[in-house]
Amino acid sequence: MGSRAKRWTGQAPASGARGETAARDLEAAVKRNKFGVLHVHDLQKTLKEKGVDFPNACKILEVCNPQRAVQVLTGNMGMNLALPCRISVYQEGGRTKIGMIRPTALLALFPGGTDLRTVAEDVERETMRMIDEAR
Repeated sequence: MGSRAKRWTGQAPASGARGETAARDLEAAVKRNKFGVLHVHDLQKTLKEKGVDFPNACKILEVCNPQRAVQVLTGNMGMNLALPCRISVYQEGGRTKIGMIRPTALLALFPGGTDLRTVAEDVERETMRMIDEAR
């Protein structure tokens, strides 16, 4: 992965964990870290229901910490476009990976986002910890 992509994403191979196991481990890590799972999108299943045979498993977890969300939205309501945080568990090249767009990188897209940098850094640290726990 290029250096530009690394600035934007937090991504890591899931050591030993495969698909469903990694997704379950991630859900448990999310809850341990006082975030909630709002929804899980099963991209492979959804595409199959639409008549598209997609070979790679991909689950996208929408996660949120309500206190952090209120901090962000109170500071800049326009940030609702970036919420909730999304963490993906997917297969690529026969390996299971876990990744997300870093909250700090996402925040940089919004006017006035620098005012919320500390919150974004906290959320990024917490979500990266969840990914590490699920690996």
